Amino acid sequence: MGSELFKQLLETAQNLAVWEILGLFFGLLAVLFLIRENIWTWPAGIAYVLVSFIVFYEAKLYADLVLHVFFLILNIYGWIAWSQGRNKEDDNLPITSSSARMSVILLTASIAGIFLTGFLMARYTDASLPYWDSATSILSITGMWLTARKKIDNWFYWFAVDILATGIYFYKEMYFYAILYFIYIGLAVAGYLEWKKSRKLQYS
Repeated sequence: MGSELFKQLLETAQNLAVWEILGLFFGLLAVLFLIRENIWTWPAGIAYVLVSFIVFYEAKLYADLVLHVFFLILNIYGWIAWSQGRNKEDDNLPITSSSARMSVILLTASIAGIFLTGFLMARYTDASLPYWDSATSILSITGMWLTARKKIDNWFYWFAVDILATGIYFYKEMYFYAILYFIYIGLAVAGYLEWKKSRKLQYS
């Protein structure tokens, strides 16, 4: 198993195109900026999405390409929201939490979206793991929206997405991406703890 895993990683690394490498770079950069509450997370995120358009188009992964259209819109929205909502004292948009009512609405809408999208993919496409794939997509959109509003609960959604994606990619024997999303799990935890500490300082 160990030698097979290493061989798969080596083959994947050798087959990575320049655009895929750039996508990985900008994706990690966007997360690291996000953890530090740095507004450059949005330009990095936009660069990641634009590069991903090329990657998914060449791979003929049109569903992922369409999903990243939403990500592009949400990245632009987040950039504007963070810019306009900055606190005059520290030039930074304050971290807040979603209300209980909004949390229930978002979670309910996300679950409904997962089952609806999963059903459509299972019925009308040859998608592999349609419901699990749908879960990562829908939860990512919810997480992006919460991130744009700088709600600390965005990290709960990213944590769930990263765990699901790690399992999906490992199951599909896409070990390189499984390791990448396993790293994202740690970054999601680090991001939540950093934002929690930052939010305490806002009210101290």
